[in-house]
Amino acid sequence: MPGIKVSPRDSFEEAYRKFKKQIDRNLIVTEARARKYYETKTEKRKKQKIAAKKKMLKKLYMLRRYESRL
Repeated sequence: MPGIKVSPRDSFEEAYRKFKKQIDRNLIVTEARARKYYETKTEKRKKQKIAAKKKMLKKLYMLRRYESRL
């Protein structure tokens, strides 16, 4: 369970930002959305395929960007 310790000098906005960052690190929101409704194996595979494609395109983009500097 995520939680933060707030010092008296921290403002509400800072504490809220820290809390949100910790929730993102623990993937709580992502997992809650995934469990919200049943996802078939086909849908999972489609999402994985899309994610893999995005990752590959990002690598290609970074590689081309690096090569253009040389």
